[in-house]
Amino acid sequence: MSHEQNVPQQHNTPPFPQTGPEVNIIINAAPKEIHRGHRTVIELKDVGGIPQADELNQIIDGKLVPLADDGAMTIKGGEEFVSHPRTGGSS
Repeated sequence: MSHEQNVPQQHNTPPFPQTGPEVNIIINAAPKEIHRGHRTVIELKDVGGIPQADELNQIIDGKLVPLADDGAMTIKGGEEFVSHPRTGGSS
C-alpha cells in the first residue's frame, strides 16, 4: 500500500499556469485574471475592485513598493499587490 504525502505549494509560484495572453496576478490575496503586457495602475485597481482613492502597492521581495496612480507596469503573471486607504495628508 502506498502513502501519498500532501506537499503544500510554495507561495512564490503563481497559482495557475502563466501561458497565453491571460495571466493571473494576486490582488489583496485574491487571484485575478488579466491580459499580460502594459497595464496602468488604474486598470489594476479596476481588476481588483479597489477604490481609486486607495493606494496600491506591489509586493517585491517581501517589501511593499507604492505604485503611482498615474503609473503603469508590464504584467507577466504572478505579480502580487495589496491596497489600503491612503494615510497622512492635512486636515
